[in-house]
Amino acid sequence: MTAPQPQSPRKAAIIGGGVIGGGWAARFLLNGWDVAVFDPDPQAERRVGEVIANARAALPALSDTGLPPEGRLSFATTLAEAVTGADYVQESVSERLDLKHRVLAEIQAASDAPIGSSTSGFKPSELQQGARAPGRIFVAHPFNPVYLLPLVELVPSAATPPDEVAQVQTLLRDIGMFPLLVRKEIDAHIGDRLLEALWREALWLVHDGIATTEEIDDVIRFSFGLRWAQMGLFETYRIAGGEAGMRHFMAQFGPALAWPWSKLTDTPPFTEALVDRIASQSDAQSGHHSIRDLERIRDDNLVAFLRALKDRDWGAGRILNAHDRLLAERDVQNATQHVANETELVVLPSWIDYNGHMTESRYLFAGSQTVDQFLASIGAGLDYVRDGHSYYTAETHLRHLAEARAGDRITGRVQVLGHDDKRLHLWISLVRPGPDGETEIATLEQMLLHVDMAAGRTCPAGSSVLAQVAARAASDAARPRPAAAGRHVGAGRPLPQPEGAA
Repeated sequence: MTAPQPQSPRKAAIIGGGVIGGGWAARFLLNGWDVAVFDPDPQAERRVGEVIANARAALPALSDTGLPPEGRLSFATTLAEAVTGADYVQESVSERLDLKHRVLAEIQAASDAPIGSSTSGFKPSELQQGARAPGRIFVAHPFNPVYLLPLVELVPSAATPPDEVAQVQTLLRDIGMFPLLVRKEIDAHIGDRLLEALWREALWLVHDGIATTEEIDDVIRFSFGLRWAQMGLFETYRIAGGEAGMRHFMAQFGPALAWPWSKLTDTPPFTEALVDRIASQSDAQSGHHSIRDLERIRDDNLVAFLRALKDRDWGAGRILNAHDRLLAERDVQNATQHVANETELVVLPSWIDYNGHMTESRYLFAGSQTVDQFLASIGAGLDYVRDGHSYYTAETHLRHLAEARAGDRITGRVQVLGHDDKRLHLWISLVRPGPDGETEIATLEQMLLHVDMAAGRTCPAGSSVLAQVAARAASDAARPRPAAAGRHVGAGRPLPQPEGAA
């Protein structure tokens, strides 16, 4: 039976390399897609590179299975070059309808891929005006930072076929997003309409001298912002209704809607004085941080909060757990593509100790994972265990040779040093691939005993397993025997003797 061949990475074209375009590029890239970015601004490559650097430091910390290997990033010199061969195109240019029309037309002249627009306000039917293939254009509106926040508002028009919508939803889930299908077109979709209402009221509070920018932010981040992040608006108000629930809340607070509490249908005069007041207050509030510093602070806080939600499988944490399961299932499906004596691992955040390095128990775990895959390759995997037999580790000697940090990719390799019908003597090498070659970070030497689990004692392995072991041992005999094999703790590195000792 021919083993399945690894699929080539899919390609995403990102048109527009600002904050949102850079975030999209990072989200696709870190989920294994090849990414081509086009933006004529000479600073685009630097800006996108900085956003991706932030994403590399943050997004892997949310995965407990390890993200797939990064795709290939390129910066195209023309829009046509970027979209050629793309499986998906994300348009993230400035919010000008005439500009979007020109860009969308140029995309469709070179590609028939589905096109999502990051527009925060335009409806898909407006974007589709004059398009060659209007049904392939829709709104895919994310929230910043795109590489961490999972929501994307997916807004089709009547011209978009339902199967196209379903395919795009699957594509977005594949990169860990939560595509919320907006059932009717409306200006500014859902999220920005809610944000606009809060923004207008905040502008009035500053305009009228009631609160500063920092005080308004304090109200949000120290109170209802924390509730919203895990429960949203309606679930929060359901609790506010007490045991009687939402109906009681509506009956109690509904009449307040007629009171003149807000100015949501009006905006304060947008004067230079108001702009200066808000800008100066914002500078006083956080001007001592650079924008990149603020982004990293934001990302660190989001990761901590999202991991707390993930541990409880609640809110956005449930989306992250679903993405982990998707990646784990894909690893199982691709297991037959792995070399039998190699195991690919990713250093996860939970593997890191207080020094920022992989903790000792995880070196042992990585070695165990490598041996487990080796045992499966010789026919002593989980099915063999379910039948009542298994190899038990009797002895391990671990050497720490180099440090590993979160996000590092590790390859584990097994060499058979010796065997008989009951024993298996293995050498495991853990290496970290790098641009200048491999670095061996640890070795483990193990003696395994074959056990009848019901009887609780050693016994000869099955004939088919022993045949596989013999074949592997014969193959490994051509490899040099590791110089450190058989070493006891401290051998070759004598401890310093006290002064005056004989």
